[in-house]
Amino acid sequence: MPRRSVLLGALLVAIVLLAAIAAGWLAPFDPVKNNYRYRLGEPNGIYWLGTDRYGRDILSRILFGARVSLRIAAAVALLSGLIGGAIGLVAGWWRPLDGWLMRVMDGLMAFPGLLLAIALAATLGPSEATAIVALTVAYTPRTARVMRGAVLVAREQDYVEAARAVGARTARILRVHILPACAAPLAVQQTYVFAIAVLAEAVLSFVGVGPPPPQPTLGAIIADGRDNMVEAPWIALSPGLAICMIVLGLNLLGDGLRDALDPRMRRMLR
Repeated sequence: MPRRSVLLGALLVAIVLLAAIAAGWLAPFDPVKNNYRYRLGEPNGIYWLGTDRYGRDILSRILFGARVSLRIAAAVALLSGLIGGAIGLVAGWWRPLDGWLMRVMDGLMAFPGLLLAIALAATLGPSEATAIVALTVAYTPRTARVMRGAVLVAREQDYVEAARAVGARTARILRVHILPACAAPLAVQQTYVFAIAVLAEAVLSFVGVGPPPPQPTLGAIIADGRDNMVEAPWIALSPGLAICMIVLGLNLLGDGLRDALDPRMRRMLR
């Protein structure tokens, strides 16, 4: 039976995803429309989470900002999984290429992922596509290392040796035996990459190298409220809580996937 923490994580992720998808219907106001008559307004019956210094509704901006942030994080998780998975598969199976590919990955991992992403985004210019590219480059090496380790373990299994003995082609061995064996650790890894990308995208937007205004993102909303923390703390507090909710849900879900897909963990939990 699934643990309560896994159910909680799945519930949090589902709530955020549904809210982001339905932002156009749930948002009470236009997220980019200014209303200077209600600037820095406290939370009330009309503006549930208050307004910022331009009079924009915080709740509407969070809903649309979560959509953008989740779209970027999902793209990063997908692209880093495909690229890193391919690199890890090649490195783990074709040993002559292992050293070259892993040295490149180690070189990228020598830089802190967030700093590398900021440097790339600042060089390429602020945009949503730039944020996706920068974060994909920063976090692909970690996926590649995980995939390589899984391939190295899988290639030594008896059923792979048996497939080789009967003359199975390399493409068939990879498709039928190696990839299914590596799917579980790769899925768990990308769940964590998704969570890290949400945080990293918020940092990129906070420092001004994410999607440019007026497009709302969770990090940009926090940046808008940093100068008004004393008189209007709700501006930065609300999107910060939204980020915590997303990351907590994804981490709990990732832990649940790891426990469910790893036979060793299943035996320990019995």
